[in-house]
Amino acid sequence: MTRTIKLSQMADYTRGNLEELIAAATLYADGQLKEKTPVDTGVLRSAWQKEIDRPNLKGRVFNNLVYAEPVVSGTSLPPSWGGQYRTRQGAQPYLELVAKNVQTYVASEADRIGRTQ
Repeated sequence: MTRTIKLSQMADYTRGNLEELIAAATLYADGQLKEKTPVDTGVLRSAWQKEIDRPNLKGRVFNNLVYAEPVVSGTSLPPSWGGQYRTRQGAQPYLELVAKNVQTYVASEADRIGRTQ
């Protein structure tokens, strides 16, 4: 079913959809990162944080632990790792996989939002 929107309502309509999409994508990315984070003590997994800034149309997921970057992306390896990626679980860097999953999710969610309006 087609929805009729007045031109004067277009900006608010679009902004509302973008806010919804950014919030959903941020929550999804947070869940994906937590799910893929290897667990030894659980500190790295529990340190993930998210921020959703609706007025500025921004979402952010981050981890401030010093070893988050090496574990997640395989970059900035500490000297103690001897130049090789290593975790106790034998996990592999997973940032690119999460990014692809989020990209697929955003496309699907944008389509869903468009269909339900």
